[in-house]
Amino acid sequence: MTDAAEHPFRAAVKPLVDAMGGEMVEPGEARSEDVMLSWEGREVVAVRLPHLSDSLDHLLAGLERRYGTPLAELDRKTKQSVVRTLEERGAFSMRHGVETVAAALGVSRFTVYNYINYQEEQRAKRRGERG
Repeated sequence: MTDAAEHPFRAAVKPLVDAMGGEMVEPGEARSEDVMLSWEGREVVAVRLPHLSDSLDHLLAGLERRYGTPLAELDRKTKQSVVRTLEERGAFSMRHGVETVAAALGVSRFTVYNYINYQEEQRAKRRGERG
């Protein structure tokens, strides 16, 4: 293992890179599209970001790990929470996002849209209570 591989900065950023679905690569193996991370003027690690097409699958897999069960087996309230999390992460701005999430949750697209609309109504009510 090289000195750079043992650098504490690598260990510090690894959970973030993993959460994004990225990959850590040695600086010498970096491509032009990779993000180079430096510490005290020295290149320590390059981060290869995931393709957008893989991002939603990565988010869904992470949620399955969090809940410890396939998303389709969750109860309605938890599925609504999953949709809220995915909405906050921008999952529905991706092409076929609603369809992909609906399939993972074992519900229809209509149901996902209902969950999204419900969340928007709840936010509007909270804003109205504050105003």
